Amino acid sequence: MTTLPSEERSLVLLKPDTVQRSLIGELIKRFEQSGLKISAMKMIMATEQQLLDHYNKSDDWYQKKGDGIVADMEKLNLPVKKEPIEYGKDIIRNMVKYMTAAPVVALVMEGNQAVAVVTKLVGGTEPATSDVGTIRGDYTVDSYVHATIENRGVRNLIHQSESTEEAEREIKIWFTEAEINKYVTAQERIMYDVNLDGKPE
Repeated sequence: MTTLPSEERSLVLLKPDTVQRSLIGELIKRFEQSGLKISAMKMIMATEQQLLDHYNKSDDWYQKKGDGIVADMEKLNLPVKKEPIEYGKDIIRNMVKYMTAAPVVALVMEGNQAVAVVTKLVGGTEPATSDVGTIRGDYTVDSYVHATIENRGVRNLIHQSESTEEAEREIKIWFTEAEINKYVTAQERIMYDVNLDGKPE
């Protein structure tokens, strides 16, 4: 079955720092104003297994991230106490701890180029270097180095899928297909009606 471009989906997780800072409505508003629609949404306490399935990282990923962390620590003359791969694994360990500290709000955002649109709105993964005008650039100032020094996950408010394939894999971890709603918004009718008149050609 072919998926229409207007039906592309992206998973969004509003992380515990979004919930704790009462930014849920503000962040959802940005997605809705862009033209995307919410196909599914729920607030839940994430489980450790859900998060391990979600992040699904390889040893190569741990090694690469760990090498970067060690390089940053050496630049700051901080002591390196373990192998780089363990620093890489600490990223996910700390993310699990952080993501289970309070509820998260899971959403399926749907619309034309949903993954690219969400990525543009959210901004770069590190808040300190995210562009002004993006969610992370506007609402938080955390950094990788600061998080590493404090041995915690970087507080960047939100997770978004990086590709359509990743989105479909991640959505299955957080939602059943029955929880994803099929409906048409008035906004979609305006955006995708060729003549803006609602009349067939």
